[in-house]
Amino acid sequence: MAGNNIPQASGGNSAGMSCDFIFRGSLMSESFLDFARHRAARLDLTLTVGICDTQACMLTVRGPDALIDAFEMAVSLGPYDCIIIDIERSDHPHG
Repeated sequence: MAGNNIPQASGGNSAGMSCDFIFRGSLMSESFLDFARHRAARLDLTLTVGICDTQACMLTVRGPDALIDAFEMAVSLGPYDCIIIDIERSDHPHG
């Protein structure tokens, strides 16, 4: 597995919509954030990180609807050292 090639920011794709997520569970916050940033970058989504601790992490993702769905699915599986118990999602269409 690659070492330190984790993207810190993701693409500038503004088409589609914006979604707020709150992921809850047993989170290693740095590990979870690295995982979420990497998935957002792979899907060319814009990611904004809100409050994140060992119990919950707030993320806002912007981009095409189908790719946001893929992001939610990927991140819900989480990295190996995190357990996602619940996901709260709020969609915000924009144009």
